Amino acid sequence: MEMEGRAQKENRSKEDLISETKRGIGCCGWILVTLSAFFTILFFPITIFIGIKIVKEYERAVIFRLGRITAKRAKGPGIFFIIPCTDSFIKVDMRTVSFDIPPQEILTKDSVTVSVDGVVYFRVSDPIASVANVSSADYSTRLLAQTTLRNVLGTKNLSEVLSDREGISHSMQMTLDEATDAWGIKVERVEIKDVKLPHQLQRAMAAEAEAAREARAKVIAAEGEMNASRALKEASIVIAESPSALQLRYLQTLNSIAAEKNSTIIFPLPLDVLGHFMKK
Repeated sequence: MEMEGRAQKENRSKEDLISETKRGIGCCGWILVTLSAFFTILFFPITIFIGIKIVKEYERAVIFRLGRITAKRAKGPGIFFIIPCTDSFIKVDMRTVSFDIPPQEILTKDSVTVSVDGVVYFRVSDPIASVANVSSADYSTRLLAQTTLRNVLGTKNLSEVLSDREGISHSMQMTLDEATDAWGIKVERVEIKDVKLPHQLQRAMAAEAEAAREARAKVIAAEGEMNASRALKEASIVIAESPSALQLRYLQTLNSIAAEKNSTIIFPLPLDVLGHFMKK
């Protein structure tokens, strides 16, 4: 519904512009056009080279007759004819144009100063509006992109600026597209390229991240010690239920020591064996 409303609004504005053009040419204007057409036909072999114009596939021509736009649509691509002396035209490039937004010093919502730059892709969707409604559609779009970047990022926190780039780009695109619609400009894409933080803030964030990693490491180590102590407790219960299990564990320990090729081997002697000899 919104797109249909915008299209109807554009059509009405074009019709108003063309009707005003037709009314404004006046009687003297028609006389001049008739004389110009007469001399064009009279000197046809010469004027044909002046009146015939060609625009490329990606270009359109907006024709002015005595300073007034002559048609609802721009001419082209290809060949078209103008009346010398009374007609003039302006070429409009319809290709997608990209430009870099210079780095902007922006104060975020949480009072942090960051430098942000971006890139904007746009094209001319209405050649007549881009010529008649604004003096320089390209330059005006560049200036508006800078102010829009500041306004959008000024409402975001630093964490949102760093993590939600896609949402910020979409919001900027919608804002720019709505503002440049009257200029015949269609903003196709906006991207945030880089977010530069002050060096002091970078060091503070790095220290914070390091402290958080150390805290997590300590928590993980403590959990490991707790799990190990629980396993040792369960193992001691199993060994206490079977006295021969302790002897087998002694033998496993002796086997591990012998595998390391040490010159000295300490053999643990169970206390119950010594108690047996002490009784004798």
